[in-house]
Amino acid sequence: MRAHYGKATAAFAMVSALTLAGCAGGGGGDSTAGGEGGSSCEPSSGPVDLTFTTWVPGMDKVVDLWNEENPDIQVEVQTGPNGNSGTYQNFFNQLQAGNAPDLGQIEYDALPNFRVQDGLENIAACENVSDAEDQFVDWTWGQVTFGEDDAVYAVPQDSGPMAMFYRKDLFEQAGIEVPTTWEEYAAAAEEIKAQGSYITNFPRGDVNWFAGNVWQAGGQWFSNDDEGWDVNLTGEESEQVANYWQGLLEKDQVSTLPSFSDEWNASFNEGDQWTWISAVWGASTLATGAPDTSGKWAVAPMPQWEDGGTAAGNWGGSSTAVLKGSEHPYEAAQFALWLNTDPEALALANELGGLYPAAKSATDLEAFSGGVEYFGGQKIYDVFAEASSNVDPNFTWGPTMTQTYTDVSDGFGKAIGGDGTLMDALASGEEATVESLKSQSIPVKE
Repeated sequence: MRAHYGKATAAFAMVSALTLAGCAGGGGGDSTAGGEGGSSCEPSSGPVDLTFTTWVPGMDKVVDLWNEENPDIQVEVQTGPNGNSGTYQNFFNQLQAGNAPDLGQIEYDALPNFRVQDGLENIAACENVSDAEDQFVDWTWGQVTFGEDDAVYAVPQDSGPMAMFYRKDLFEQAGIEVPTTWEEYAAAAEEIKAQGSYITNFPRGDVNWFAGNVWQAGGQWFSNDDEGWDVNLTGEESEQVANYWQGLLEKDQVSTLPSFSDEWNASFNEGDQWTWISAVWGASTLATGAPDTSGKWAVAPMPQWEDGGTAAGNWGGSSTAVLKGSEHPYEAAQFALWLNTDPEALALANELGGLYPAAKSATDLEAFSGGVEYFGGQKIYDVFAEASSNVDPNFTWGPTMTQTYTDVSDGFGKAIGGDGTLMDALASGEEATVESLKSQSIPVKE
């Protein structure tokens, strides 16, 4: 899941990372979008056929609902691998060739790369789009607008607010208090290790998980203004998080299994792991990978750096973007809005694809309002809804995140093997990221 995005060629020129606004746009046909501030977006004349590429299971069934109700705007679903496993590179190749789909699923941390490379239509002027801001969790709207005026480059689809999954039965049997702070979490890790188990697993390859922890701590890896990009993987908050997990690693109080592997699943199923700091989608991951533990898990907020805190991080989440060159941005935008706000569509996308909607109205859906059997009947989505409201809306992703993830992950692997530290990995990842930006003529602050 760490494939390289690839560089744009002269035929698909990279726009300045400084402005990140007002890219000339608009597809062909009878409808236009983009331009300065997305100045126009008109319906096409006659029937419209759209293409939509996604990797969410069952999305074709969700789109069938739209097609039944909108005979003049038909959407064909194209499926592909997870974004970093090939779909993003396909998008860039298609954008370069001028045959990209009208719409594509793009994760929040990948959107800046598409924005910098002028791969997105600005759909702000399309009917109902800008007015939809209040329908989505605040921080997700910031992810699709980049803080620009009169700009919307995608519609939020799902999110990954983080909390703590924990084995309620094991904590009770051992007489260990469920940790509410990171200090308590470290103390519990020591007690659990003394019993021959681990409190959790440190995921070397999931650098976006680590970023979610930094996000919770108030850190910021990237920012940009008229002078260029600022890259800071080694700030105070990053150091705090890195040193914390470094300490647990050095004491052998966390395991280091490959995430989502059979061995990793077995460690949860057999009770070797007592907690998992993860995103809302982790609920289905646990239910599938550790079926023998059904009814024994519960969910609590992420441990806090300060007693009484409420901050949460985010791990994952996607948007539905209208890709540059679409001949029907108006219709594509209307479909994207429907897909991510219609109650029936949201419920089915959750049922078939496990998506946790970014739409605020999702909390009213039956799928997210009742108790979950696997978690002993607990209403776990109440915990995640609260977490989502406590995610800092100002976190910014950089324009080359896949490369950053790869470089930091390599460093994490070395640190786990005793060659350096997690902070060393962040420092080398920062240096490599700066060089990558410069190599692509993306301005970087010195």
